[in-house]
Amino acid sequence: MDHGFLNVLPVIVAAVLTIITRETLVSLFAGIILGNIILTNGNIFAAFVKSMTDIMTQVRGNAEVIAFSLLAGALVILLQASGGVNGVVHSLTEKTSVVKNKKHALFLSYMIGLVLFFESSINILVSGTIAKAFSDKYKISSEELSYESASVCTSICGLFPFNGWGATLIGIIGVQIAAGTISGNPSEILIKSIPFNFYPWVTLLTLLFYIFIGKHWGPMKKASDRAKTTGKLVRDEGTPLIDTSGSQNLMRKSMKPDFMNMVLPLLVVILMMPVGLYVTGNGNMIHGSGSISVYWAVSAALICTAFYYIVVKKIMSGKEYMAYFYKGAENMVPVIILLAMSFTIGEVASQLNIGKYFAALINGRIHRIFEPTVIFILSAVISFATGTSWGTFALMMPVGLQMSSVTGSHMVLTVSSVVSGALMGGSCSPVSDISVLSSMAAGADHIDHIKTQVPYAILNGIISTVLFIISGYIFNR
Repeated sequence: MDHGFLNVLPVIVAAVLTIITRETLVSLFAGIILGNIILTNGNIFAAFVKSMTDIMTQVRGNAEVIAFSLLAGALVILLQASGGVNGVVHSLTEKTSVVKNKKHALFLSYMIGLVLFFESSINILVSGTIAKAFSDKYKISSEELSYESASVCTSICGLFPFNGWGATLIGIIGVQIAAGTISGNPSEILIKSIPFNFYPWVTLLTLLFYIFIGKHWGPMKKASDRAKTTGKLVRDEGTPLIDTSGSQNLMRKSMKPDFMNMVLPLLVVILMMPVGLYVTGNGNMIHGSGSISVYWAVSAALICTAFYYIVVKKIMSGKEYMAYFYKGAENMVPVIILLAMSFTIGEVASQLNIGKYFAALINGRIHRIFEPTVIFILSAVISFATGTSWGTFALMMPVGLQMSSVTGSHMVLTVSSVVSGALMGGSCSPVSDISVLSSMAAGADHIDHIKTQVPYAILNGIISTVLFIISGYIFNR
């Protein structure tokens, strides 16, 4: 199959429709259908059947992620309904004065995100939930919260190789070493690339800058001003990806704020992740399964929470606990459907060989000084279109390293350009799981999250591009 630019059309259509109509699910489904029409050579009936089959295949293939999302929704509701969220706010503001303002709240979430570098989903769930606890008190817009969660998560997970992201990259680089394309130790090559991984470094530094100056620009400024002046965390026409207001309706007025009702479940989640990674990795946490581990971790947290709330604290009955549980899981249905659509359009994009099409465009056509820059930009485009940073790693790393071996381009710089580009595109793609989970954790309208984050990502990308050009001139001339 070789349709050229036509293969890119489904992703473009999905992205444009999403922005124009603000109907993400319909837009993604339209992109899936169009992609399969191309794949089936114009057979509309076969394309529809294949689309429905593809969606179900992605649901089955990502069962742990789907289950994690359901359980995470239940856990978020329980943390609120138990008085745990209010307890954390009370303890850190009025009781200890650790968090005195919006700046402190965002910085606390930022630091928690840096510490939880071992798994992206847990990073977003924990840091996002804690930051959202302060959103009403300090009028932090949902767009700002989702931007922070997505940015810190992708940046720190991409910079530190001691997680599933690092294991994937080491494996991909190792294949090229085994094939004789390049030489060296894959772990050493990846670690040496970290200082040149410009996009995540720039993102973390600029985010810290925005937190401390308390100023924004573009659509994010409009969202921040709205929250500050009106107290509306989501715009009037916006639809939060997950609505937690139901927990307030179910909660008894006698429920008292309690710091431990939130901290204990989150500690279980954090502590269970290394255990899950160790078990699924057969003693090697780096090779463990992140999707299975997060599912285990949240399941363990819910079990411990049930025992603590019902038996130890006696703050709710078993019937009440399950009412909250079902409400939280119900809230996650739109998120799960969106994830299924995101996974599917990513798979359709892979079948259309979008990445290979773009890679072929640059192969042998650029000077090696600009090679890292072009690879960075191309990786960002592919990652944005497909919604997967890992898939971009798998596609662009071999392409980049093979080009590097032929042109003599700096190998470590090539690795960093692929990683940076994949992180940039994945962090702001409307079809990436990171974006979806960030919107969920912050209670943001998903399209509003994308529209406010993209300008910041583009600016960070421009700064990174300049740094890659300078580095290319220094190392590749």
